Amino acid sequence: MLNENDSNLKAHLKTLHRSLAETDEVDEELQMLLRQLDGDIKHVLDRRADQDLDANTYGLGSRTQELSARFTARHPNVASALRELGNMLSSMGI
Repeated sequence: MLNENDSNLKAHLKTLHRSLAETDEVDEELQMLLRQLDGDIKHVLDRRADQDLDANTYGLGSRTQELSARFTARHPNVASALRELGNMLSSMGI
């Protein structure tokens, strides 16, 4: 069962996906990194429900912040959404 934080996180991921769909010319490397991050976040949410986390699940907030910095110049709307997502993940201890 999802808690409120997990529900908010999933809603924010959907918003981020919409922002990315509206963004032109996101390079291949960043697309790959975002897909990895998205998969990792979904994996963590599934494992959180089972209380089966390990050391590899942490640091997603930091990774999100790093991606945000890479998007800042060319895609400020995406960068803003990534910063917010990173803050959410960090506050959740992920």
